[in-house]
Amino acid sequence: MKPRNIIIALLTVSYITATAAIRPIKLTCEYLENPMTIDAQHPRLSWINIADKNENDQWQTAWQIQVASLPQSLAQGKADLWDSGRTDGNTSTIIPYIGKALRSGQDCYWRVRVWDKNGKASAWSNTANWHMGLLDKSDWKAQWIGAPWDEEDATVRSIDKNDKPAPLLRKRFDISKSVEKAHIYVSGLGYFELYMNGKKVGDDVLVPNQTDYTHRPDIERKRVRIDNKFKGYRVLYLCYDVKPYLRKGNNAIGCLLGCGFFNSFNPGDFIIPYASPRIIAQMEIEYNDGTKETICSNTSWEVKKSFIVSNGIYTGEHADGRLIDRNWCCSTEGWQQAVERKSPDGQLEAQMAYSDRVNKEMKPLSIQKISSDKWFVDFGEEIAGWIHLKKMNGKPGQRIDIHYIYETNSPIPNKNSNASPGNENVPPQGTNSYTLNGNKNEDYHAHFAWFVFSKVIINGWEGELKADQITAEDIHTELPQTAHFACSDTLINKIQKIWCRSLLDNTHGGIFSDCPHRERIGYTGDGQVACETVMYNYDGRAVYTKWMRDILLAQNPTTGYAPNAAPWESGAGGGPEWGAAMIIIPYTFYQMYHDADILNNNYKGMVELMKYFRNWVDEDGIMLHNYWDWDNPMAQWLNLGEWCAPTSVLPRKALIHTYYYWLCARNISRIAAAIGKYEDAKQYEELAEHTRKAFHKRFYDRDLRTYGEAGSNIFALDMGIDNRNQLADVLNTLKDELKRNNGHLNTGIFGTKLFFEVLTRYGLNEEAYEAMTKIDFPSFGNWIRQGATTTWEQWNGGASHNHPMFGGGLTWFYRCLVGIDIDFIKNGDRHFVIKPYPPKNVSWAEYSNETPYGKVAVRWDKITTGYKLQIIVPVGCTATVIPPGKDGVANTRQLKSGNYIIDCL
Repeated sequence: MKPRNIIIALLTVSYITATAAIRPIKLTCEYLENPMTIDAQHPRLSWINIADKNENDQWQTAWQIQVASLPQSLAQGKADLWDSGRTDGNTSTIIPYIGKALRSGQDCYWRVRVWDKNGKASAWSNTANWHMGLLDKSDWKAQWIGAPWDEEDATVRSIDKNDKPAPLLRKRFDISKSVEKAHIYVSGLGYFELYMNGKKVGDDVLVPNQTDYTHRPDIERKRVRIDNKFKGYRVLYLCYDVKPYLRKGNNAIGCLLGCGFFNSFNPGDFIIPYASPRIIAQMEIEYNDGTKETICSNTSWEVKKSFIVSNGIYTGEHADGRLIDRNWCCSTEGWQQAVERKSPDGQLEAQMAYSDRVNKEMKPLSIQKISSDKWFVDFGEEIAGWIHLKKMNGKPGQRIDIHYIYETNSPIPNKNSNASPGNENVPPQGTNSYTLNGNKNEDYHAHFAWFVFSKVIINGWEGELKADQITAEDIHTELPQTAHFACSDTLINKIQKIWCRSLLDNTHGGIFSDCPHRERIGYTGDGQVACETVMYNYDGRAVYTKWMRDILLAQNPTTGYAPNAAPWESGAGGGPEWGAAMIIIPYTFYQMYHDADILNNNYKGMVELMKYFRNWVDEDGIMLHNYWDWDNPMAQWLNLGEWCAPTSVLPRKALIHTYYYWLCARNISRIAAAIGKYEDAKQYEELAEHTRKAFHKRFYDRDLRTYGEAGSNIFALDMGIDNRNQLADVLNTLKDELKRNNGHLNTGIFGTKLFFEVLTRYGLNEEAYEAMTKIDFPSFGNWIRQGATTTWEQWNGGASHNHPMFGGGLTWFYRCLVGIDIDFIKNGDRHFVIKPYPPKNVSWAEYSNETPYGKVAVRWDKITTGYKLQIIVPVGCTATVIPPGKDGVANTRQLKSGNYIIDCL
């Protein structure tokens, strides 16, 4: 019997003899399915249990993991790396591998089985795998190399500041024996594409993910100035299985090298480059006879100028098809010797997060001829990516220009906008062109620059442009969508849709940016205010784990200051609300994903940040730093407060700062308790309460019965107002505000995060619904009425039309409108609270999310006698259900895992 048939037979027998009512599926290692690059010595393993149909009230009582070095060994029950044996408990997430010590380049195959509440064992799961990276610095034998026409410095700092062609590097080698396995470990800065014998390896693009790669001089004297002190730097590498690409005889590795953020150019020092492009690569080949061979990047590699004549994140890309070397694997002309480059300061680490990919191809909605060689193409939805031109036929030297059109009216903010000055120096995005070589059916898309667009103008295309000759490729970091939301209100569904589109457009290089065309910066303030909405819609575990390490490494080791963006760029303005991401994102991560490792990994940094914040706090407990530096006119951008409100008057900075000081103290108190630091938890709890009282004492105006303008009362209500009379007065003031504003919100990004849920919490759910569904200024609906397919930076339409930050308020959809609260801190272990708040004009709503424990789902429908609820509770979880309008213990229902239909009369 063939080995494959043996495996199938063994699995079949295992399934037949199993009688458990639950089974494990969706195995992951470090949140990833079958990852190719893991450099953790104790990788964490997870799975989801699902129950048989109509099987309620089930849970896992024990588990067993087996790990082997070969899949056939595992199928035979020979777990030569680790066999946990039957282990009692309901744990099914982030279980650390504790078997034999793992070595660099090792393949690991694993499976799991579980026991249900009746003590019956499941079948073994399908086999999953992971591959170990290079675990020690000494494992790297390769050198960093680059092109001789580049200098060591970045182009903008070099003597010759002209655009340089992208290098094509290669290494030719021979294979005379049968290959057992072959892997290549590679990183190219800023971006690389790997080829083997003429074929592109992998389906990722724009790799590796972005980090602070190495020290950059003069940061402290550029634009928004901070100390040039960081905890550390790192460079991410990837691993590819290249055995399928190899052949006996002559072989060639090829690598196309782009500038990325490493060699970026941007006017006004908005972005600070690092150095010229470079690559490091190491291929490990194991032959069937047991011998091994290592091929490393060094000066024996060859390099020539590629057909990409210039490229840049902010300048775009231009390619000349006449320079394409289709025989690069063995051609002899134009090649030079590669030169050694300095190693970046950053430690080489495995990229254990998703890469950017082409996630969707979009066909044109319409193609319109403007003139003999100019075409207007509409794709209907604004995406980040590039145009793919196919089947091009023309004369050698004929240039095709692609002009990308996006929703923003103007890169220069209008006079009523709160956008930061200086953005007019940031080009909206670069340009893109391809020069034909005259061959039949040419094909081109950009390689090292993405663009933002819903429409394009194609210049220089002679003859008819057909629909099968042009597609738009949607590119972003892979971000698995785990949730579904919909309701009977079509406007609300559109708001959800345009925010999701904007979020994906802004997810590149393993960070969440502010906008994907102008700045492309990982602003931490934008990131923290929207992170909960992200986690209610997507599996953000791998991305947030990566980004939190970026934030931690960007922290000042002396002062504890966490910069306004990570990786750091000098155009990033902000303030305490931005640095607060260091506490808010891990806390939200734990609430949503029930993973305390992110708390432990970042706790020291959180404590250091709180110490830094205390330097801003006065003797009354109010947080404000009148930061100014007469030698640095950009210094104000280190001390922002609320951002992008629709009003001319913003809340006082001290009010916003103090609110966030309270929020961080409260969150870190809960974090400390979650990881067993109970004395710290008590101290931060006391600090939070002291700050809350100081806030109310300083900012409440008893005569006017308000805390101030533009959402100031929302912040106060979120903190809680103890005095009943004062609370009643503030609520009346809030109602008056809503009336004066004709039911509209009046908040910036931080207030909008709270606005809708605070209204609902204080009995104003209809008012929250009304504000959410307005279609005139200021509102989400006003954007949509003007044709928006993404969410904007300004309520009035100024500045960027692709910012996800206002999405922070959309949690109202899931927690209030549908009514499901995913919070494993507040609600308790594996417990959900379901409490819908149906507005009068909504007849049904539904939401589901695949949590780390499985799918939780709620749908409610209005019926003639009340409401019908349909609920799914994951295996091993419980839920408290409070029917609409039915507060009180008598009406509360407690559910265990399973599917339920409840009529609420």
